[in-house]
Amino acid sequence: MAPVTTSKSDLEVSATAPDRNCPLCPRLAAFRAEARAREPSWYNAPVESFGDPNARVLIVGLAPGMQGANRTGRPFTGDYAGDLLYSTLLEYGFAKGKYEARPDDGLRLLDCRISNAVRCVPPQNKPLPAEINTCRTFLAATIATMPRIKSIVLLGRIAHDSTVKALGLKPKDAPFAHGAVHGCGNYRLYDSYHCSRYNTNTGVLTTQMFHGVFAQVRKDLG
Repeated sequence: MAPVTTSKSDLEVSATAPDRNCPLCPRLAAFRAEARAREPSWYNAPVESFGDPNARVLIVGLAPGMQGANRTGRPFTGDYAGDLLYSTLLEYGFAKGKYEARPDDGLRLLDCRISNAVRCVPPQNKPLPAEINTCRTFLAATIATMPRIKSIVLLGRIAHDSTVKALGLKPKDAPFAHGAVHGCGNYRLYDSYHCSRYNTNTGVLTTQMFHGVFAQVRKDLG
């Protein structure tokens, strides 16, 4: 099934990122306010996408981690998931520089952009279905405003399911499985287990498995 088309006028009014004080999900807004009071020097706001909108590759994660992107303001920066993700991007030529777990480390993405299905940190890293649905507006707008996008890497089932819905696919036509590749019009969707410490510590995801996904993306892009 081809992705839902969006007119130029729609793109002009579609926000790709929520406001810093976004009130759309009351539970997340309250959790954010608590974090701001407890750690006023942290970012504590919806985390914007990182990378060039003209990139051909988009990586979609779950949501900011409390000690990671919620603290630093850059996706996957400051926690273990970022260690594995950014080292992999450097390995396969999707990033340049040195990752030092801080937003001013000078790391640059190459032909790649990173976003999240949910832009605010959720309690216990578990967004509610209503919060995922609400934030999908921003995910869909992000995809729609990337004119050269070819490959979308989906880290975990929530990222997979929300992106599939954003593109107008039926879940049964694109079931989640690590290493699976699904066609969607001009896009290819690549599934991976999330690169969380829990998944790597328990052996659900190995470095080799994670590298395999990005090796396939690189091969398909040419």
